Amino acid sequence: MPQLPKILRGSLTTKISPGGTPGSFHLPCRKVVIEYCETNPSSKGTRDFLLSQCKDLAKRTPSTEFVVKQRPGKHPIVRGFYLNNRTKEISLQNLAATGVLPKVQLLLDSSGNKITSLKRRPVESVTESARGIWSALHDTGKDI
Repeated sequence: MPQLPKILRGSLTTKISPGGTPGSFHLPCRKVVIEYCETNPSSKGTRDFLLSQCKDLAKRTPSTEFVVKQRPGKHPIVRGFYLNNRTKEISLQNLAATGVLPKVQLLLDSSGNKITSLKRRPVESVTESARGIWSALHDTGKDI
């Protein structure tokens, strides 16, 4: 089985640890898988991206592994795998080669966490309430 070029595999020899060493930074995205079809017209932009810009992107991000797979008869997708064991998937259907790079960069810059709403965040207070913390153990059972 032929080995993938080192350019596409990235530098996997460095150990990625949660603490890391002082002065080192690793992207939360550990692996990017680009899947495309060789004959499907919706994959044309993805094929052009792989021929022109993928090697440069892999060189710029050595801590991320890049894998290219064929997906016959289906639309192209890019899938990101993160250090927190989550994955994100983005469709590349009918995108031009210049439109594929921002989608891949979006996965690289993402943390992998779930998207949370900023409008309905629970109220968190740093001070105690006047009545203290309620507990079912302190309930006497008397109904008023």
